[in-house]
Amino acid sequence: MELDETTLSAPEIEALARRIDRPLVLVGMMGVGKSSVGRKLATLLHMPFVDADDEIERAAQMTIPEIFERFGEAHFRDGERRVIARLVDGERKVIATGGGAFVNPETRALILDRAIAIWLDSDVETLLERVGRKDNRPLLKQGNPREILTRLRDERRPAYEQAPIHVISTRGPHGRTLGKVLKGIQAWL
Repeated sequence: MELDETTLSAPEIEALARRIDRPLVLVGMMGVGKSSVGRKLATLLHMPFVDADDEIERAAQMTIPEIFERFGEAHFRDGERRVIARLVDGERKVIATGGGAFVNPETRALILDRAIAIWLDSDVETLLERVGRKDNRPLLKQGNPREILTRLRDERRPAYEQAPIHVISTRGPHGRTLGKVLKGIQAWL
């Protein structure tokens, strides 16, 4: 579902917030803005915000790059699934997930069953610009970032497409994307 950029009024946002009865989970590629949009969304809806990657690092007592380096991606994904299972506890909150979380069938099933999944999507150029701002993406250290992002985006699309709400995040302020997310939630509820 693609949405226009019309922002809801404050009373409409308040009414929408009252209708949400479970976690909102943002899924999509690294660099699409899940954490940035998620924080703003949580503030607008008067809900707590949780970054699943931060929770994984706290539980493991090491950074995600360290987990990948020391134990590999399969170990990381298993821990990620356990953390997300704990986070989608029925409480109202906004959760930003890592780019690969929703690709794991068990994690995806948990999210689809217990939360409202919102796929933030973007073109590869925008993703490249955004991920270039940080040097903490283990999967991008394995070759050409453009090729890796293009391949991952293509491979992950079938999983992401299972999210009931699809929002395109374009270059520019996250406020535009936030308006689309609010409209998507409103249309889905």
